[in-house]
Amino acid sequence: MAILEILEYPDPRLRNIAQPVAEVNEDIRRIVNDMLETMYAAKGIGLAATQVNIHQRIVVMDMSEERHSPIVLINPRFEGLSTEKSEIKEGCLSIPGFYETLDRIEKIKLIALNEQGEEYSMDLDGLASVCVQHELDHLEGKLFVDYLSRLKQDRIRKKLEKNKRLRV
Repeated sequence: MAILEILEYPDPRLRNIAQPVAEVNEDIRRIVNDMLETMYAAKGIGLAATQVNIHQRIVVMDMSEERHSPIVLINPRFEGLSTEKSEIKEGCLSIPGFYETLDRIEKIKLIALNEQGEEYSMDLDGLASVCVQHELDHLEGKLFVDYLSRLKQDRIRKKLEKNKRLRV
């Protein structure tokens, strides 16, 4: 297993649209394991393959306190189960240090393949629902800052660029 580099906004590779996984095989399972190790090392609760410059429809998540309940989503999609919206403050490993409250669908039905290539579905709400929607946005080349005003986007981009220059 390996810890992968997490791309940071405004890296243009974060805008790539992920392609469906044609076959769940050992290569895909290796990617999943590397993504899980990367997510845990970064102390995140979700990670989309796009964030580590792999443009396939793969997401890993783990919202458990103990960090021992990983969820693997291959070729994920969801359906809204309600029209109610949930307001939860979101952060992102690709936009470190920034959090914004967004409106997301409260209840969804997630459909995906697991690491064995078997289809499963789950009804989710609250943080789990928000996390899935956030990560699936990444697979479409969309970031949570896209929901913010142009002024906020510019402020975040400039601050991240400055932080990156200071680290180098």
